[in-house]
Amino acid sequence: MRAWQLERRKRTRHLIELGGLVVKARVVDLTGDDRATIFGAPLWIADKLQSDQSERARALWATKGKQALEND
Repeated sequence: MRAWQLERRKRTRHLIELGGLVVKARVVDLTGDDRATIFGAPLWIADKLQSDQSERARALWATKGKQALEND
């Protein structure tokens, strides 16, 4: 298999895993699969990560995410 094919498969797997996290967090169900709302949420996260509240938000989200993964 060519290098570009391996990279494409790696990228595809990564995107599928990230999409799985969105589904696992029930974001799809809670928004009624509203793509604008679903896209707006990570845009809000990105804004928060670029603000002066970045460290606090990152710590809070990491803790919440780790707890949810452990409970799953």
